Amino acid sequence: MKKFLLIFLSIVSLFSCASDDTENNNPNLPSIGFTYQINLDLPEYNSLKFPGNEQVINIQGVGINGVVVYNVDNTLYTAFEISDPNIPLSDCSVLTINGIEATSDCDNDNVYNIITGQQTQGTGGFPLLAYQVRRDGNTITVSN
Repeated sequence: MKKFLLIFLSIVSLFSCASDDTENNNPNLPSIGFTYQINLDLPEYNSLKFPGNEQVINIQGVGINGVVVYNVDNTLYTAFEISDPNIPLSDCSVLTINGIEATSDCDNDNVYNIITGQQTQGTGGFPLLAYQVRRDGNTITVSN
């Protein structure tokens, strides 16, 4: 009986484990891998030294259509894809950043918060695609 119980508990434990891998389940945005380092000593990234400022990174291979990085409080930064997650990729799917809002240019009302990634207006069920951010000294690393 003890062997049966041990085998049963082992099987239940095996199937109840969830994956720790973060996965993009959004059919509108392909999964890509990248790592990009931002040197805060460079003049083009000076705004990221101060809380409440954002910087759009539009460099080939960084994100799908680019990444917006936001300085919350000099210790916490957020980074999100600037493609509208609720429409298929197209010429108009790149979001326009204005303050803490990312707005769609695709004749819809989709608006997102670049601090939380949540949709604040419009239709669709997906938030902005979040990227990992780490600050080490004067270097911010954004990756997927």
